Amino acid sequence: MEVEDDFDVLDPERLIQCPYNKHHQIRACRFPYHLVKCKKSYPHVAKELATCPFNARHLVPQADLSDHISKCNDKGFIEQDIVNQSSGFQREQVNAVSTWQAPPCDEDWETELLEQPNSPFLWGMTNSGINSSSTTFGQKNYLPSSVRAPESFPYTVSWKGSSEFVHFRYVK
Repeated sequence: MEVEDDFDVLDPERLIQCPYNKHHQIRACRFPYHLVKCKKSYPHVAKELATCPFNARHLVPQADLSDHISKCNDKGFIEQDIVNQSSGFQREQVNAVSTWQAPPCDEDWETELLEQPNSPFLWGMTNSGINSSSTTFGQKNYLPSSVRAPESFPYTVSWKGSSEFVHFRYVK
């Protein structure tokens, strides 16, 4: 019988009664969201309820809070965490030294920047092997053979002074 109760507690579809309005039956998976909504709708009831320090889903009358704290099932989880911390269990995990080292880097961005000519980036164009006095670019398509770059933009380019729309041209 106790095992069934444990599974029922974990069931996200089980119904829980709202502490603000006893007529509200809420699915467990939606309960935290409902609490926020009902707290705003029933501020006079919210003032009379206190939140359990071990589980924010537990809202009890302020007069019964100390009794609830002594009997709360979720208190065991917090106590277990305190025991683990005092025994140094988690400190050992946090202080573990990583043996990972970054792989060596052969890139030198400053040198590459000085070696490249000062030319603007153009998609689909390459400027490798071009001297700075030359203005012709060799066109190279780096896309896979199954993918084709568009030949024109699908929108108006305002800096060209054209007010007409430019459309894609599909070539078969």
